[in-house]
Amino acid sequence: MNRLINLARELPMPAPSMTVAYTPILIPMPGRQPLALRLTAPAHGDKLPIVLLSHGFGPSNYIPSKDGYAHLAQFWAERGFAVIQPTHASSRVGGLPADTDGAPFFWRERVEELRAILDGLDEVEQQASGVLGRLDRERIAAVGHSFGGHTVSLLLGAKLQGEDFSDPRISVGILLAAPGRGGVDLTPENAERFPFFDVDFSHIKTPMLVVVGEEDNPHFTPRGPEWHADAFHDAAGAEALLTITGVGHGLGGIAGLDAKETETEDPDALEATCRLTLAWLRQKLNVSADAWEQTRKALEENAKALAQLIEKEK
Repeated sequence: MNRLINLARELPMPAPSMTVAYTPILIPMPGRQPLALRLTAPAHGDKLPIVLLSHGFGPSNYIPSKDGYAHLAQFWAERGFAVIQPTHASSRVGGLPADTDGAPFFWRERVEELRAILDGLDEVEQQASGVLGRLDRERIAAVGHSFGGHTVSLLLGAKLQGEDFSDPRISVGILLAAPGRGGVDLTPENAERFPFFDVDFSHIKTPMLVVVGEEDNPHFTPRGPEWHADAFHDAAGAEALLTITGVGHGLGGIAGLDAKETETEDPDALEATCRLTLAWLRQKLNVSADAWEQTRKALEENAKALAQLIEKEK
């Protein structure tokens, strides 16, 4: 029971169950240190759908790693998902050395790290013995926040300078406060600094939910918060745009509670983000046939102040 939550209680969700967490799980990667992961999963049950959660770049030292985003990962895991969190190469606390080629953002290495997890699921299960034989490789979601959204968008099918990074093993995706279009949409100095933001979202065919903060004013572009919604407008696979009311880039606190990343700590907005993304994942990964419809209806009828939802016509 969280006494800080008010209106978000109107959004339905399943009861939480006991979870287990394994860390560090180490996945070998050629020519470099192993990739360190955290796995959080239900303590019981089989054929668990998998969520790869890609962290952002972020100002903190520890949150951009396998040890951040605890509230979001725990929320999903308590309700049926096996959540895998890497410490990306860009992480200050556990990533690659700052003099390594590709530093400090390692955008290409980050994509390869998520692919390495998919290649190494057998090894993940061996190290996390409590989930041995319980992961469902046919139901995999990729979710990314901020720079993690850039990473996930490439795996979902966005192209960068014509290069295709898509991975068909990923069934659905969620972008949380992800970067929008690069190039001419950025300020000149940021266009030069971030040439890898110039992605083409139009090639994304994988079903995708885009989540943005109503007050998320980016410093990369002269455009406003709508910049973060570009993938929704450009991608054929983007099905819905969810705008969380009254919060910025941290969406109320998904990266960490009481953290630098959480410029506006808003328990109701955080809970709404958790519940709405959970409902979308449950329906799209065939956990519940009507989870999204029920939650969407509750938002419209009883909790409109929390978020605005726009869906494309099918």
